[in-house]
Amino acid sequence: MKRRRLATDASKPAPCGARLRGAGGGVFAPGLAAVAALLLSAAGTARADEAKATVDGNLDKGLRQEIQRAIGTVKTRPDSSFDARQRAGDAMGDAIAVLRSEGYYGYDVEPDVADSDPPQAMLHIDTGPRFLIKAPQVEWVGLPPKADALQAALEAMKLAPGVPGRAADVVAAEGRIVATVQKQGYADAAAQPRVVIVDHADNTVQPTYKVAAGDLVRLDGVTVITDGRTNPAWVRGLAPWKHGDVYSPKAVAELERRLTDVGVYDQITVALAPKDKAVDGYRPVIVSLADRPPHTLELGAGFSTTGGTTVNTNNLEGGADFSTTEGSGVDGKLIWYNRLHRADTLTLGARIYNIQQKLDLELDLPHWRRPRQTLKIGAGLFGDRTDAFSDYGGGARVEIERRYSQWSYVSVGAAADYVTTTEKTAVNSQALPVGEKLRLFIPSVLGAFAIDKSDDLLNPTHGWRLDMRGEPTLVTGDRSLTYLKLQGEASAYLPFGSNASTVLAGRIHVGSIIGGRIPGVPTDRRFFAGGGGSVRGYGYQAVGPRLSDNTPEGGLSLVETSFEVRQKVTGRWGVVGFVDAGSVGSTSSPDFKNMRAGVGVGVRYDLGFGPIRLDVATPLARRKGDSPFQLYISIGQAF
Repeated sequence: MKRRRLATDASKPAPCGARLRGAGGGVFAPGLAAVAALLLSAAGTARADEAKATVDGNLDKGLRQEIQRAIGTVKTRPDSSFDARQRAGDAMGDAIAVLRSEGYYGYDVEPDVADSDPPQAMLHIDTGPRFLIKAPQVEWVGLPPKADALQAALEAMKLAPGVPGRAADVVAAEGRIVATVQKQGYADAAAQPRVVIVDHADNTVQPTYKVAAGDLVRLDGVTVITDGRTNPAWVRGLAPWKHGDVYSPKAVAELERRLTDVGVYDQITVALAPKDKAVDGYRPVIVSLADRPPHTLELGAGFSTTGGTTVNTNNLEGGADFSTTEGSGVDGKLIWYNRLHRADTLTLGARIYNIQQKLDLELDLPHWRRPRQTLKIGAGLFGDRTDAFSDYGGGARVEIERRYSQWSYVSVGAAADYVTTTEKTAVNSQALPVGEKLRLFIPSVLGAFAIDKSDDLLNPTHGWRLDMRGEPTLVTGDRSLTYLKLQGEASAYLPFGSNASTVLAGRIHVGSIIGGRIPGVPTDRRFFAGGGGSVRGYGYQAVGPRLSDNTPEGGLSLVETSFEVRQKVTGRWGVVGFVDAGSVGSTSSPDFKNMRAGVGVGVRYDLGFGPIRLDVATPLARRKGDSPFQLYISIGQAF
């Protein structure tokens, strides 16, 4: 059999007027020239749309397009036949690189100039037969890995005889072999120069991979390097392995992810120690931590007649956080990091708004007792003054949150509030609201979960979300009752067009208070609807039962729905049309008879991390006291 082993460089163009045929076999670094050509052509496409050379020959559509992309474009047409032939010669190297990377080694490429005005560079291409993979082999440099690791490596190669001999597939197979051996505990496994024989006698490509597996690595503990406040013992407790376990890159990556999740470090590196750092044959994992500043301050202010926009500017980090709230006023947060030397955060928050005042302190302990579990302990003072009720008091809470992904979790907790509330329950003969002042002690427990399968927190284009929560509650003091408050919200996103240029989005939110009645359930614990995060077009608390003087009563059940069509107009600008509807019922069963709907339009401008939105909505069934339209400004989509 005629076989040759050659080192060739197909990326270099032949002299003008030359004709190249695929020749011989080769030991080669597959695909590098093609990749380089593709990258260079992508940059050229942005500058011009004049093809450097046209392609002629019996090629399938995909291969022709790939070659044309590799050849690229130029800004101007050729000045002369000589210039056109020079361009054809330059393009020939790019075309050959693509042919070889796709398994065509018996090619015939001839540069030419079309007889036109102006002259046009051309390539006449005959691909020849496509070469196929033949019996790929793995040769171990040094001792081979154990039988199970060896078998796993061969299975991971996934390069079957008879498939096209594409360079990218040959290189990818080598990467899978090395990665699989490393996953089996051979951390130092590395590829040596491969040998690939291209045989023109039978049109085959036979790769032989050479891999040095090295020794099986067993792990020691964690060595922590930091000038910060973190207790090294706490970091060691996060390691998902025990002394003597076989090395696993997945386990090392999991430790890095656990440290990243806590959000108190500016820099984190996690890496296996080199061989010379082994202790009695065991390799430690080295963790380097750089703490973020010990505290940050966030300040904000908002203005609204029904719902508003709060801008919180982090003056130590140069960031901004926007959130939709109700009313007008100022707020702020002072956050301390890592005071207990275990990646904790302590947050002191204050809000002074015309309808709400609040002072709150919360301690968060991440990875509490087990990874991805956070203990939250908080207490605070609060006061509310709305059209429906006024109250003030204080409370304490504790919650354990178990996360399964960044935005999916299960949570259980308990809270206790002591509150003095003034309720409006009726309107007297002088058309003045009357009610009663109550002093109540309200303990409750919480069970909740959230699943987020969407692609983006602030600007989802596909996927879905589900959020459910239940709160058994006991009311004591001037009023005594028990009830169960249930809520659930689901949303879904369906993209259409290229790059999700059109997105259909829908949301439904339902709630029910079981075991309570009106007026037994305190007003500040009832359901209300209306506003920017509810039914747009209506004011805050404006949807649902009202007293004769227009005071919102709240209810024992809630239904809200939203539907949006989100259309991208340009790279950063988009428009939205939406319909919101909702009702608040006086019984625990949802009330669909008194649905209120609002319609509106909005614009979106993409800031990079999320869109800023401006929505204008109008109610479809205005009642006394309803404004003809409402304006909403916020960061992120409405849902």
